[in-house]
Amino acid sequence: MKLPVHEQFIEMAIGYISQDQRFTGLLAGGSMMHGTMDEYSDLDLIIVYDSEFRSEIMDRRLQIAEGMGNLLSAFTGEHVGEPRLIICLYGPVPLHVDLKFVQREELRSRIEDPLILWERGFDISTTLSETTPSFPYPDPQWMEDRFWVWVHYGAAKLGRGELFELIDLLTFMRNAVLGPMALIRNGHLPRGVRKIETCAVEVLEELKGTIPVHSFESCYCALKNTILLYQRLRDVRKIVPKTEAERVSVKYLDGIYASQSLQG
Repeated sequence: MKLPVHEQFIEMAIGYISQDQRFTGLLAGGSMMHGTMDEYSDLDLIIVYDSEFRSEIMDRRLQIAEGMGNLLSAFTGEHVGEPRLIICLYGPVPLHVDLKFVQREELRSRIEDPLILWERGFDISTTLSETTPSFPYPDPQWMEDRFWVWVHYGAAKLGRGELFELIDLLTFMRNAVLGPMALIRNGHLPRGVRKIETCAVEVLEELKGTIPVHSFESCYCALKNTILLYQRLRDVRKIVPKTEAERVSVKYLDGIYASQSLQG
């Protein structure tokens, strides 16, 4: 489903890049690729260019973005480890558009099969047909190795009263560990907590319990609930459990709670 504002932008984008011989294609990922667009959807677009012009294109990404519509604001994607990305807000009807600039050969290594909106010739179609996407799945051992260190860190923040730090940690643990584990269990790609309200309904109440308010009691309960949900979701057959780290970090957390409760 393409909504008018999205469709208008795509038409403008195709008209703009198709006139420039440096560009060889415009592709779409995200909700457009999956056919799940709604009025709140962003546009995830991939602009394919001739490798001969790499330096020129990368230097002028913002100017290219300006040429595609009424650009209100934009910035590069180094903060998410993707310097090829320009994150844009267009207007006057606000529309978030991610523009990723890639060479055709870079499409060989990809996490999904994008939708081809326009291409010059058939090289992009050929490249996509000759290769297979691979979505990165989290390593269960990577999670186990880190989880109990994070629990100890969160307990220390609780004891010190740095609750905002602990709240941020809990959000990270939900996105990096609990959400992906729940989505995988339900047959979905591990995209943080993306659409988890509909894709992993059976964990919703438990996940809600990992979201605290700014209070000692609430933060302690949220961290304990995070631990309980992780213990339920992990598959100990696929990991070497860090049993002693688990015991020590949980004991440390409970000790901090007990001592603070006595003082209160």
